[in-house]
Amino acid sequence: MINYSIKTAPSAIEGCGVFAAAKIPGRRKVGEVTGEIISVRAARKRAKGKCRICLIDLSNTHALDCTGGNALRLLNHSCRSNAFLRICRNRVEVYAKRDIKKGEEITVDYVESAHSGGMKCGCGQKECRDTI
Repeated sequence: MINYSIKTAPSAIEGCGVFAAAKIPGRRKVGEVTGEIISVRAARKRAKGKCRICLIDLSNTHALDCTGGNALRLLNHSCRSNAFLRICRNRVEVYAKRDIKKGEEITVDYVESAHSGGMKCGCGQKECRDTI
């Protein structure tokens, strides 16, 4: 479920990204990332050896494999993101931190991932931590 008009397009950060096709007001739910709920063990097996993954840990035991999910699976990381993820009852919701302008890429801070500390960040922000 996506609540605001978005589009996917090539991103200056990495690969394809998600962009606002119209203004998104701050503090509003952009939508939910969809996919398959699997065990964390299965998620680690699927991620092993891959440089790009579409997995979100939901808990210590379950993860969301977004590979076949909606366009929000393509949200890129930024150290100065304009949106955030909220995990509630095995659902991954995306909320705008502030107003997001039409044409602006929607980004989230991955904080922790399977690549934690081992993947170079390409967000280009002044506050960039250099690694994800």
